[in-house]
Amino acid sequence: MTKRRHLPALFATAALATAAGCTDDESPEDGGGNGEFPRGKTLYSTGTAWGPPGDFNPISAGGVTGLNGLGYEYLFVFDTVEQRLTPWLAESGEWTAELEFELRLRSGVKWSDGKPFTAEDVVFTFDLGKIDGVPYGGVWEWLDAAEAVDEHTVKFRFSEARQQEWDNFLYTNEIVPKHVFEAYTADELLNGPLDAKPVVTGPYEVHSFTDAQIAWVKRDDWWATEALGLEVQPKYIVDLVTLGNADILNMLIEGRLDLANNFMPGVDDFLTGDPELTTYFDKPPFMAPVNTAMLIPNTTRKPLDDPAFRQAMAYAISPGQIVDAVYGGMVSEAHPTGLLPIWERYYDTDAVAEFGFVFEPSSAVEMLAAAGYKDEDGDGFVETLDGEPFALQLVVPSGWTDWEAAADAIAGDLSDVGIDVTPAFIDAAEVDAARGSGDFDLLINNQSWVTNSPWSHFQYLFELPVRDTQRLANFSRWEDETAWELTQELATLATDDPHYPEVIAELQRIAMRDLPAIPIWYNGAWSQACNAVWTGWPNGNAGEPGVYPSFWNEMWGLGGVRMLTEIRRAE
Repeated sequence: MTKRRHLPALFATAALATAAGCTDDESPEDGGGNGEFPRGKTLYSTGTAWGPPGDFNPISAGGVTGLNGLGYEYLFVFDTVEQRLTPWLAESGEWTAELEFELRLRSGVKWSDGKPFTAEDVVFTFDLGKIDGVPYGGVWEWLDAAEAVDEHTVKFRFSEARQQEWDNFLYTNEIVPKHVFEAYTADELLNGPLDAKPVVTGPYEVHSFTDAQIAWVKRDDWWATEALGLEVQPKYIVDLVTLGNADILNMLIEGRLDLANNFMPGVDDFLTGDPELTTYFDKPPFMAPVNTAMLIPNTTRKPLDDPAFRQAMAYAISPGQIVDAVYGGMVSEAHPTGLLPIWERYYDTDAVAEFGFVFEPSSAVEMLAAAGYKDEDGDGFVETLDGEPFALQLVVPSGWTDWEAAADAIAGDLSDVGIDVTPAFIDAAEVDAARGSGDFDLLINNQSWVTNSPWSHFQYLFELPVRDTQRLANFSRWEDETAWELTQELATLATDDPHYPEVIAELQRIAMRDLPAIPIWYNGAWSQACNAVWTGWPNGNAGEPGVYPSFWNEMWGLGGVRMLTEIRRAE
């Protein structure tokens, strides 16, 4: 473990007000000032919710903390250690023919209102995707029918067997109760708000909520206790709306907070104590890499439409400076392909040797000159190939202090080689709108996440057609029909198909050659846990790989609920 040194200035005030270690001064069974939630039976978390609980709609892209995972559940979960799907609400699933998939559901699963969970719930959930605007509706572009064969069997028929995409769907979309949701109108399903006391299959149900927190209470009849031998340990989960870093540190050190899932700079300075705070790794990079932060160029604007110009940009940027100076070693540099370490076995060394890039400003200058970009007016910045001066703006959300610092570093690196770039910090909602509409020059985005397959990364880069509003992918608006055809082919291949790694290799070559997005660093699953009340947090240390200790919505489909079955009361 890292020895305690001085705390960064950001935390100094908070640290002076607290004891040196992570402690719980209250009696383990009392309420710690709140008798409604006995401290020894309650897990307190923060870092997921950025506003008051309000979205109880599992169909929407957002949702209150734990809605999908603690409450609603998935047919399968993806095991990131074994890198395979594990049955959850489903008991099994198999391709019974080239275009047919049969799903067997577990028996004995009940909704929290006592009604049985059946095949009708699964079919109904899929059918909701036929409503225009439902986020997962795209599955019906290649799914022809979902039919309940009997109470516990569903048969799916496809027009195209996209095996990688199908696997992804099975662990990223939760199942809802037909007997509840059939009463909602399409407008209610799309826009809510829905019932704040949802009927669920998961280990917890909503206890209460305020503007500052949501509380979940353990269900006594969760199906997985009998079926899988799993039992969640905390009786209550209380997730707090995200606080300031100083407040979070105070609460962690005092043992009033168990898990913080937000970015906290200088984490290595407070990893010791009695008992200590812990992170996923006990040495740099500390945090599990779960998505790739990439510089997104708007390829509809000159000179960003030129792959040669983008190649020069890649050589100009120092990921190491961001990793060290901005994150203090909490994250790691991205691979030139952008593929996460979970897919390391697919890295193509020949492709990297031919098209990969490193931080080498002198090469960036030479590449710009070779491509025809010159500084004719002597202002220190190159002009377009037509001789026109240009200035680019790099936008990131204001208040995202790490991304603000990263944007400053990137803009400085690019300016040093003669590319005029200025960072701009604007409201997060404005960034979202600009990214979707294409009204930007450059931005940072990290929506290429850990999934079951590299297919998702290339889908993120190359998805076509480019629409007026790009919601989830291809924010650079780069149009490459060959890359998209290969991505679609990859979606159809089984993981053990010998052609599978060949397609991945070719897509890597295209991604590095054309750089529709420039990989910079691996963003971490921010996680700082206190061992005063709960201990046994999963970690990624040698010989001990576990699930990610995070309440982020994306983590529940990766088996996040197992964390709650593995932790235990501290002695």
